[in-house]
Amino acid sequence: MDQINNQTNAFGQADPNISTPKYIYQEPIPNSTAVLVLGIISIATCWCYGVIGLILSIIALVLSGNAKRTYMLSPEKYTPGSFSNLKAGKVCAIIGLSVSALYILFFIFYILAIFSFVGSDFLDAFDGFNSFNY
Repeated sequence: MDQINNQTNAFGQADPNISTPKYIYQEPIPNSTAVLVLGIISIATCWCYGVIGLILSIIALVLSGNAKRTYMLSPEKYTPGSFSNLKAGKVCAIIGLSVSALYILFFIFYILAIFSFVGSDFLDAFDGFNSFNY
């Protein structure tokens, strides 16, 4: 990477008021777009019994942690837009994770409620069939 360090004022001294980027070319943070896409898809698929959204949001959170660690090593190397994508993707992944987890809990309680209400009446209906009275 080429660095610009030759900014001087009229007297030939380094001018602290001139602010230039340290790097000429800033690149996007690795996986920032992937984190955003996975976060959005995790929200969209959290209604598929919660499993797909849960998996995608966990993957997005892991990728966002690694990408943020990379960004913090040298923030001037990466574009601010990719950092915004990273933050938005992390927020979407957290939303997708929480909604998926709530949906899974709701689905488990729903199945348990069905078995508890129907199961006891269903088994009581067959009590008369145990004895063969003709």
